[in-house]
Amino acid sequence: MEKILVTGCAGFIGYHLAARLADEGRHVTGIDNLNPYYDVELKKARLAELGKKRDFSFYKIDLGDRAALTELFEKNRFDVVVNMAAQAGVRYSLENPHAYVDANLAGFVNLLECCRHYGVSHLVFASSSSVYGANTKMPFSVHDNVDHPVSLYAASKKANELMAHTYSHLYGLCSTGLRFFTVYGPWGRPDMALFLFTRAILNNESIKVFNHGKMKRDFTYIDDIIEGVVRVMAKKPEPDPAWTGDNPDPGTSYAPYKIYNIGNNRPEQLMHFIGVLEEVLGREAKKEFFDLQPGDVPATCADIDDLYNAVGFKPVTPIETGIRRFVDWYRQYYGA
Repeated sequence: MEKILVTGCAGFIGYHLAARLADEGRHVTGIDNLNPYYDVELKKARLAELGKKRDFSFYKIDLGDRAALTELFEKNRFDVVVNMAAQAGVRYSLENPHAYVDANLAGFVNLLECCRHYGVSHLVFASSSSVYGANTKMPFSVHDNVDHPVSLYAASKKANELMAHTYSHLYGLCSTGLRFFTVYGPWGRPDMALFLFTRAILNNESIKVFNHGKMKRDFTYIDDIIEGVVRVMAKKPEPDPAWTGDNPDPGTSYAPYKIYNIGNNRPEQLMHFIGVLEEVLGREAKKEFFDLQPGDVPATCADIDDLYNAVGFKPVTPIETGIRRFVDWYRQYYGA
């Protein structure tokens, strides 16, 4: 696991992963298309930090550019590929569905083809807790059926899981999908709740609280996410001898394919989350309450037994610690 490709390295999770791997002495290649879905300057600032790392190389490549991607794989023999590149955002998928088709479907096929033809030993790819969609049985388990997505974003992530499984079946490509649960922390995404709330409160603006505050989320701190990813990278999936087509287990396979949840396993009420942020900022938020947004789900909670049994890790960071670290970063970065 010496030569690693991290796609989406200018994004929130991709940046943190590339930094961690580079600090461990891996040779890390990062690609990103720097799309303007959110502040490109923030992405460039992340890249500037990565540029200080030894043995980190960056290429501006879009996964949709098949020729450029193929050339990259021809010139490099990657041991492991970690796909963090995607068009993110549940609500934006209602506004611009074609962006999700181009990046999350067509782009992912291009990546699978390169992994297949250029000897990649392990593909690790980001899925999402959004795939659980209309499921209400808690906690969400990778062994549950997830055939009822409620947003195109979620459907595209479920499609990634199906596509990766196909390549594991047809070509023996070892593939591991990771369903992330509401990731937050320093260098986070400006379209996520913590970032939006912090900016609004500091600017004395109101925050939008959906589902009238009756939301529960399995908020997961970025360092816990990265620890889980790094451990999974080193554990190639093996065929499950107990798998049977008579009672197919969605979380495993007869092929070298596996799905894991990475979540805090401690869902928090949204109003408590806001309360912790208010305490850290020393200010009370002006709140506007709204109905549940189309594509959103009222609650998430991760069953992480499979992750713990496989790699001996489960997230540990409480929101009180994680929110304070984010606010410290935010104040430093924006001079707020």
